Amino acid sequence: MVLGVCWCAIAGFSLLTLNAPPALAEDYTKGFFMEQDFSNRDLRDSSFRSASLQKADFSHSNLEGVTFFSANLDSANLEGANLRNTVLGSARLTRANLKNAILEGALAPNARFDKANIEGADFTDVFLRSDIQEKLCEVASGTNPVTGRDTRDTLFCY
Repeated sequence: MVLGVCWCAIAGFSLLTLNAPPALAEDYTKGFFMEQDFSNRDLRDSSFRSASLQKADFSHSNLEGVTFFSANLDSANLEGANLRNTVLGSARLTRANLKNAILEGALAPNARFDKANIEGADFTDVFLRSDIQEKLCEVASGTNPVTGRDTRDTLFCY
C-alpha cells in the first residue's frame, strides 16, 4: 500500500480511496520511514517499535499511547503533537522538535533528548531518569499553549 492510496477488493469490486487517513493502531514496527509525513494524523495506539524515523514529520498528530520503544526519531518534527502515555523507552530524540508537544504520562527511561527543542513542551508525570531530567532543565523554557503548563515546572526544574 502506498500512503494516501489504498486498493481494496471487496466482494469482487475494486475501490480506490485517495488520501484516506490511516486506520488506528497500525503496526510500523522496524519500518524505515525517513522523512515520512505523518503530520496531522490520528495514530493512537500504533507501534513504531525500533523504526527508523529520522526527519519524519509527526507535527500536530495524535500519538496518544503510541510505542516508539527503541525508535530513531533523530531530527523528527513532533511540534504540537499529543504524546500522552507514549512509550519512548530507549528512543533517540536527538535534535527532535518537541516544541509545544504534550508528553504527559509518557514512559521515557533511557530516551535521548540531546539538542532537542523542548520549548513549551509539557512533561507532566513523564518517567525520566534523573540525569536526563537535569539535562532537559538546562534548556527548558516556555509554556504549553494547550495545557497552560510551564515546561520548567513540569520537569520539576529548580
